[in-house]
Amino acid sequence: MTALIFDCDGVLADTERDGHRVAFNQVFAENSVAFEWTDSAYQQALKVGGGKERLRALLSPDFTTRHDLPSDAAELEALIASWHRRKTQLYVDLLDSGAVRPRSGVRRLSCEALEQGWRLAVASTSAHASVRAVLNRAMGAELAEQFSVFAGDDVQRKKPAPDIYLLALKQLGVRASDTVVVEDSAIGIQAARAAGITAVIATPSTYTIHEDLSAAAIVVSELGDAGVRTHCAGTNVIGNLIHDVVEQRHLQALLEIGVAPEEASNHADNK
Repeated sequence: MTALIFDCDGVLADTERDGHRVAFNQVFAENSVAFEWTDSAYQQALKVGGGKERLRALLSPDFTTRHDLPSDAAELEALIASWHRRKTQLYVDLLDSGAVRPRSGVRRLSCEALEQGWRLAVASTSAHASVRAVLNRAMGAELAEQFSVFAGDDVQRKKPAPDIYLLALKQLGVRASDTVVVEDSAIGIQAARAAGITAVIATPSTYTIHEDLSAAAIVVSELGDAGVRTHCAGTNVIGNLIHDVVEQRHLQALLEIGVAPEEASNHADNK
């Protein structure tokens, strides 16, 4: 049994800047909080995995005092939960409006893998509703039904902890050595590696383009489609096999090579 697991935000669609960030800022405005996440500030905020966790990091004692927000811990947690629910609603509305487009290749590669009997899944720190909305947008409702979703509060520790991937492996009934992951961030790659998954493909997104993604087995600009060709953007342990798009045969080649991520750079250097 083999599995293809996608991260959601930044992988299925470049959702962070024009989706999550916009929705968070709408929540702040609705609650008369004179603050908004700029592009650069939100890029830094993404170092914290998970939307509620990101809010929790933002709402420091100084921030809550300046914006007249609750200081009581229980009240603050309730506020975070309420804001996050509202953010999810606004985010889903943005997706429904077509404001965020799927990334190239995700649907094509999923279809190819499914045809070869691979199991499909998404492992994300976002809320289930958000992930399902992106999945439906990127894959279409029929293909989206073939995916298992592991997200939100399914695990307590978020990426870079490996918990979401460990849960996915257990529930899917697959071994780490039979799994390919597609991630866009350093913390996502770290999470997959910590779960024992070595076949990691990185597709940098708007906010992660300058991150060090060399721990992935392959770093490519996109998975690619007709008219949107990919190009190698870093490590590539399967050498020159990838030309225009990442295909199912490349996933199989990654599993057959079976090199650890820390060995991948050396392997690529010797090509």
